[in-house]
Amino acid sequence: MKRIVIKIGSSSLVNESGELDINKVTGLVEQISKLKKDNIMPILVSSGAIAVGRSILKIKPQTIAEKQALAAIGQADLMHVYEEIFSKFNLKCAQILLNHDDFDVRKRVLNLETTINTLIDFDVIPIINENDALAVDEIKVGDNDTLSALISGMVEAKLLVLISDIDGLFDKNPKIYNDAKLIKEVKVIDKSIINMATDSSTDFGTGGMITKIKAAKIATTSGVDMLIMNNTKISRLYNVFNEFDGTLFKASEHKMNAKSHWVLYKTNPKGYVYIDNGAKKALCDRKSLLSVGITGVKGIFDSNDVVGICNGKEMIAKGIINYNSEETDKIKGKTLADVKKILGENEKNIIIHANNIVLLEEE
Repeated sequence: MKRIVIKIGSSSLVNESGELDINKVTGLVEQISKLKKDNIMPILVSSGAIAVGRSILKIKPQTIAEKQALAAIGQADLMHVYEEIFSKFNLKCAQILLNHDDFDVRKRVLNLETTINTLIDFDVIPIINENDALAVDEIKVGDNDTLSALISGMVEAKLLVLISDIDGLFDKNPKIYNDAKLIKEVKVIDKSIINMATDSSTDFGTGGMITKIKAAKIATTSGVDMLIMNNTKISRLYNVFNEFDGTLFKASEHKMNAKSHWVLYKTNPKGYVYIDNGAKKALCDRKSLLSVGITGVKGIFDSNDVVGICNGKEMIAKGIINYNSEETDKIKGKTLADVKKILGENEKNIIIHANNIVLLEEE
C-alpha cells in the first residue's frame, strides 16, 4: 500500500469568521476515504488548533502563553470533530503531537516511525500536529509545512500534498503581477526557484511560499514528490496520483541517505564549533574535521550530539561530534600528540568524522 502525506493549513479548515468549518473538514475526510478505498494510506498533518481555540473563547491571543492555551483548548475540540467525521466514513484516526526535539535523537525518530507504522498496520489514520501547547522557540518545528515534509520522508511516502489557500508556485507574486504564471513542475530547486518565492501569510496560517520551498527541499531530497494545491481543488485530491492542479516538485534523483538527511533537516545544533580556512577546505574536500582546525567552541553539548560547524559568522555544515563541549574546548587548535597528552593515549584528533558531516551546500 503506497502512502501519501496530506498537510492542511488552518485557513483551509476555518470559515471567514475563523471558526472550524465542518463542511470543509467533511470534504477532506471524504477524500481521505476515497484514497483508502483505492489502497492508498493517508497520513494527515493538520493545523487548526489555535484557530479553533480562538473561536471557542472568542479572543485573539496577544502572547505566546495565550496561544499555547488556545492550542490546548482547540486541539481537543479539533480531534473530537475529526473522530466524529472519520467515524461517519467507517474510519479510525489517532492523534500524534510533536516538537522539533522529538527529531533530535535518532532513537526517538525510530520510535516515532514505529508508532506511525503500527497505526497503519491497525488501519488507523495518524493525524499529526505540532504540539503548540508546549512548544517554545527552541523546540518548535516552526510550521506544519516543514513538519509534514519531515514526516513524509520518514514514512517513505510517494507524495506529500500541501493543501493551502494558494494555487502553487508562480514565477512572480500573483497578488502584485497580473501576468504571473503558475509553475506546473519543478525538477530542481535552485536559486531561481527560491527567488520566485515571496514570503506571505494568511490570517490563520503561518506558512508562506518560503516555508513551502523549504518543505519541498526536505521532501524531495528524501525521495518524495511534493505538490502544492489550492483548497478549492480538494474534491480532486482522491485522484492526485493520476492528475493534479498546482505545482509538483519532483523527488531528487540524488536521494540523500537517511543519516545525512537526519543531521541536515531533523536536528537543531546543540552547540557550535568554529574552524579556520584550512579546516573549511578539508570539509569541502569531504575530509574529517581535526582538532587542529578548530578555533572556538560555543554552547554545551555531549559527544554524539549534532553541532553546527562555522567558518567566521557563517555556519557551513552540521555534524555528529565525537567529544563533548568541554573536551573539544581543551583540544581546539591542538595536534594529535597534544590531544593524547590532554585526553589520554587512546584518544584521537578526529573531532567529527567525514561520514558524519553534512555541508549546508548539500541543501
